[in-house]
Formats: sequence, structure tokens, C-alpha cells
Amino acid sequence: MSLQPFTDTVPMIRDMAAQNRPRERLMTVGATAVSTAELLAIILRTGSGGENVLRLAERLLAAFQDLPGLSRATIAELMQVKGIGPAKAVEIKAALEIGRRLMAAAPQEKPVVSSPADAANLLMSEMTFLDQEHLRLVLLDTRNKVLGTPTIYVGSLNTSVVRVNELFRAAIKENAAAFIVAHNHPSGDPSPSPEDIHVTRQIVQAGKILDIGVLDHIIIGRHRYVSLKERKLGFD
Repeated sequence: MSLQPFTDTVPMIRDMAAQNRPRERLMTVGATAVSTAELLAIILRTGSGGENVLRLAERLLAAFQDLPGLSRATIAELMQVKGIGPAKAVEIKAALEIGRRLMAAAPQEKPVVSSPADAANLLMSEMTFLDQEHLRLVLLDTRNKVLGTPTIYVGSLNTSVVRVNELFRAAIKENAAAFIVAHNHPSGDPSPSPEDIHVTRQIVQAGKILDIGVLDHIIIGRHRYVSLKERKLGFD
């Protein structure tokens, strides 16, 4: 799986098909199934200087290294990003503060993964911008609550690099009942390669032997993902 630079351009929101616009997508598929950039674009509402608001949201997340960095940024620091004025900076801070207060009110709540979209959305914002392939696990308990999302490998994935036992060692360490494998394609195209399918088949077979469920393998591209389980690739 060779790495290729992503050179795609994003059309203006008004030029996008209605079902692909952030607000319409949230109304159709639900909040958990849209990416962090899309949620941020909904808050921002409009871009600046002719820029697509989704691109502005992506630049913000990249500038502050995703939501944790964005939440730590001051209003003055947010306004240093082109396209972010006082009003947008305040709206961002207000939305993040609501999320912080929710977490403080329910510190024991853990995300629940009940679909491929849930798993993809959990990792999408962090993995969309990576310029190398990262393989991560979404470790789950018996109720599909997330125990952790550790990174296991960085670099091109192939059978000579991926040691299946490393994945299960991480699952056993956290006493996980099951896990979902996820990796990104820096090219932006999440289409699975023959190597992806082969690695998936090996992991699934090992899971059967070790009695640890391998629920899916998610490939993340540029705000898109592919579920190998849904496509029945590598899963018998």
C-alpha cells in the first residue's frame, strides 16, 4: 500500500449534493455517524473568502491537532486562523465547553460502538490527516463500550510487518471481549487492497482461536470509510 499525496479539492457547500452537506448528513444518518470536521462545519455555518466551511473546519482541526488542542486554544489563538473572527471563535469555545461540562457531569460514561459508523466516527478526525498509515484497535467490553483505542503500528501494513499476536496482546492486556481493527489510507481513498483483505483474514482466524471477537476492520480515508465486514471481505 504505497503512500500518495492527497490533492482532492472540496466544492463549495452550495455546490455539493444535498445528501453530502454536513447539516443534511447529520439529519439523515445521525450525529454519531458524521465526522468531527462536519460537526465543526455545522457550528461555523459559513466559510470565509469563498472557502468551503468544511475545509475551514479541517484547517482548524489540523492547526490545533484535533479536538484536544482546539479545546485548549484561547479565543485569541483561534482568531489567528484565517477565516475565524470573534463570533466564530466564541461559538467554538461555547460548543466545546458544553461538551466538557457534559463529560464532567458523567465521567463514567464510555462511548458505545454499535455500528461501523460509530467506530469510524470515533477515529475519523484523528486519522483523516495522518500522512502515514496507522493501525489502531477499538477495544470493547462485553457491552460494546470502548475500553481504549491504542495505536499498534505506524507505516505500510503488510503481512511481514503486522504481527497478529501484537493486536491480541493489547486486547488481553485491557481484558477486552472484542475489538475492531482500524487503519487509514493517506491517499484519501479507503478502498481495501488485497493486502488489507489478507491481513483481515489472518486476524479474524486468530480471533476465533483465542476466543476474542474481531468485529470489523475499518479503513478510513478522507471523511469516508469502508467496513470490510459489511463488504464481507476477510470475514467468512
